Amino acid sequence: MRIGELARRTGVAPRLLRYYEQQGLISAERADNGYRTYREADVAKVERVAGLIRAGLPTRLVRAILDLEVLPCEELVATCSRDVAEKLARELAEIEGRIDCLSRSRDTIRGFLGQTRYTGLTQA
Repeated sequence: MRIGELARRTGVAPRLLRYYEQQGLISAERADNGYRTYREADVAKVERVAGLIRAGLPTRLVRAILDLEVLPCEELVATCSRDVAEKLARELAEIEGRIDCLSRSRDTIRGFLGQTRYTGLTQA
C-alpha cells in the first residue's frame, strides 16, 4: 500500500509517517516510480509507534523498545551493556512517573464526573 493508504488506515498523517521513517521506527520499500510502499504488517507497527509516542515516549526510546521486542531474551541479556541498562532503568522510572501522574489525573476527573449529573460519562 502507498503512504496515503497507510495514513488513512492508521490515522497518522503522511508527514508524520515520513518522520517515523527518518527516525528508523518504520521502513518502506520503494516502487520503481520512487513511491513508498508498505506491507500489511506496517499498519500494526505504525499504530504501536503512534501509541507509544502519544503516551509521551521519545522516539529514541520507541526505537529501543521496538528493537527489544524482536530480539530473543538470551541475546538481549548477552548484549546489554551497563550503560544501556542504566539508560533503560532511567526511562522506566520516567514512564512510571508519567503513569502515576496520569492515573491521579484520571481518578480526579472520574471523581468529578461521578459527582455530576453526567455520571454515565465515566468509564472504568
